Amino acid sequence: MSRRPLEIRDAVPEDAEALLRLWDEVGHRGSEQPTPRPLDEAASALAQVAADPDERVVVGLLDGEIVAALNLRRAAMSPLHTDMAIHTSYLQVLPTHRKHGFARALLDVAVTWAEDKDIPHVTAITSSGSRDTNRFLARLGLATVASIRVANTSLLRHKLTPEPLRYDARRNLGRVLAQRRSQRRAQVREDAADD
Repeated sequence: MSRRPLEIRDAVPEDAEALLRLWDEVGHRGSEQPTPRPLDEAASALAQVAADPDERVVVGLLDGEIVAALNLRRAAMSPLHTDMAIHTSYLQVLPTHRKHGFARALLDVAVTWAEDKDIPHVTAITSSGSRDTNRFLARLGLATVASIRVANTSLLRHKLTPEPLRYDARRNLGRVLAQRRSQRRAQVREDAADD
C-alpha cells in the first residue's frame, strides 16, 4: 500500500467546522472528554490558539481534507520544574486513515518544535479509553507518569462537601425557614394587635 503525503500546517479559525467534524467522527464522547462546542466558539478558540506563541493546533490534510489533528502546548514540565516541555493532547486521526503514519507525522511536528525551542521533553495526554493510542505512544518511548481526570465543577463541589455537612446544611436551612415563618407570624400578630 502506498502512503500518500500528509500536508501539515497550523490550524486557523476557518478550520473549526472540519475539526468539529473530525472530533465527532473520532468519537470523543463521554464524561472523560469535553463536549465539542458550537462552531463560533470553536473558531474563537482556534483564533486564541493562533495568537498564543506557546500553543498550536496542527492539522494533517490529505487531498485538502483534514484527517488528523494534534494540540501542542509549551509549558513547564510541572509546577515544581523549571524544565519546559511540549505537552501534546487530543491526537486525532480519522479511523479510515489510521495506520498510515499520520499520528507519527503530527508527533514529528511536536518533536521538531521542541528541538527548535531547545525544550528537552515531550508529553502526551490521551483518553483513558484509547488503548491503541496508548500502545502506539508506548512503542514510541513515552512512559506513563500521570493520570488526568476531569469533573464538572458543581459535581466536584458536591462530592467535596462531606455528607454530614450537606445534611446539616439542609437541616439548618429548614431551621432558618422555620424561624422566618415564626417571625412573620409574630409580625402579623403584632400588626393585628396595633389595629
